[in-house]
Parts: sequence; C-alpha cells; structure tokens
Amino acid sequence: MSYANFIPNVYIAEIFKELRRRCVFVDGTYQKYEGKVKRLGESVTFTGIGKPTAHTIGREGRYGDISSAEVLQDSSIVMPINKLTYVNYEISDIDEQQSVAQIHSAANDEKTEVFANELDKCVSDLAKGDDVKHLLTNSGNAYEISSSNVLDVIDAAIEKLYENDVARDTYVEIIIPPFFYTALKKAYVSLDTDNSKMLLNGKVGRYGNIVVKMSNNVASDGTNSYVQVRTKRAIGFAKPFAKAEAYRPQGKLFVDAVKAGILYDAKIIRPNELVVIKCKKA
Repeated sequence: MSYANFIPNVYIAEIFKELRRRCVFVDGTYQKYEGKVKRLGESVTFTGIGKPTAHTIGREGRYGDISSAEVLQDSSIVMPINKLTYVNYEISDIDEQQSVAQIHSAANDEKTEVFANELDKCVSDLAKGDDVKHLLTNSGNAYEISSSNVLDVIDAAIEKLYENDVARDTYVEIIIPPFFYTALKKAYVSLDTDNSKMLLNGKVGRYGNIVVKMSNNVASDGTNSYVQVRTKRAIGFAKPFAKAEAYRPQGKLFVDAVKAGILYDAKIIRPNELVVIKCKKA
C-alpha cells in the first residue's frame, strides 16, 4: 500500500469524532453558523442570536395594528476565522508497515489531544478578554477559593445569570480548574455521579441543576484563574475547514509523513449569558 491510498476525509472524520469526546470548553458552545471558510481571515456568521421583544395588547386594542417587525440588534454576528492549528509528523514507511486503519488510528492518540487542547484554549481565553461583561470579583480582587466559600461564589455567579433573564431551566455549566474542584468536593458531597454518560467532556457532576466540568485549560494570567459560568448560547465557536494529507518528505527514502490542520475561532455572542469568576487557590 502507498501513502497515496491515504484517505484524508476519513482521517479528518476520526479527528472530529475524537474532538467531540475530548473537548471540554468547545462542548457547550453555540455552533450554528453560516459561511464557507478555506483560509485565515475569512468569516462565518452566527444567525438567530437576538431575542425578540414581547408585546401585549388588551381587549380594546384587538382591532388595531400590531407593531412593525423588529430588527434584532444581535441577530447576526460575523466572526473572522483567525486561528489555525496543524500537526506535521513522520511515521514509519506507510508502504511497508502501515495499513489504512492504522493510519487513521493516529487520530485517536496524542495528535487529537493536541488539537483538543488548542481549541479549548481558544474558548477558555475569552474569559480574559475585554468582551466579558460580567466579571465576578471579591471587591476587585480574586476570590481565594476554599471549601468554606466555594458554594457562595458559585451561587453568586448563577444569581447574576438569573438576573440577566436566563431561565432556571436553561442549561448552564461551570468549568473549573482542579483546585476549585477539590474545594467543591469538600463542600458539596453530592457532587459525584456514577453516570458514565454524564462524565463525558470533562463533566464531573452537578451542583443543583448546574453541570460542573473540570479542565486544566481554564484561562489563567499566571496568578489567577478565570472560571466560566455560561449557557450554551453564550459563546459561538466554528471550525469550518480541516484538511489532511500524507506525503513522502524530500530526501527521506523510508519515512512517510502526515500533515493536518484545522481552521477555527470563538467569540462571545451573548455576553449576558456568561459570568466569569476571577479566583485563585486559597
């Protein structure tokens, strides 16, 4: 078999399949967008984001005209795709040592983890950006998280979402670093779950009706962590294009190589549905 028999679409499909399982921050983002992107700088458009205004009329107005159609201010949000992550690695001579199935299995190991980490960091780093509307701090300082205050801090973030008209039955998740998780386990003994399906994508349990996830990719400035509490509509994410190919590196007779890349980016599209907790270990 020659590396010419390498099937890139299958390879990319395997990578995307694994990314759906491995990504923590990307899971739970809004991924309904329009647009075809094949190079950096091109854009996709998130549509249908805005909320319409409810109008009520009484009996006396039943024969009157209704208001004009409303133009939703944030119903269409354009996001340039400005990030590309790629891998380019040698493998043993495909022609002599590999099968198509073995080549595709490369998508299931550390290479996919590299992609997953970079995609997650793209989403997590939004917590440190200027677009964050609701940053929860302890009088301007970071909360020093311990078992004695962790539940109060989470409750304050959830309360802010409810104040922003997020319905109580809306899916909400909090993505925390390991030290935050340790404090939460000590304070809330009912956190753990044996439901294996529940534990996908970094999920470690529930706090009330809030899904709790843990990740080492929580945004940090070197001292403080920035924990996201959000709905699935808060952040838009797109990975509209990916490409892979196998080739024989020049001058290397018995070595083949595979290179693969993914275009992607993320943007806060509903700022009222995201609260960021600035915190650090006590």
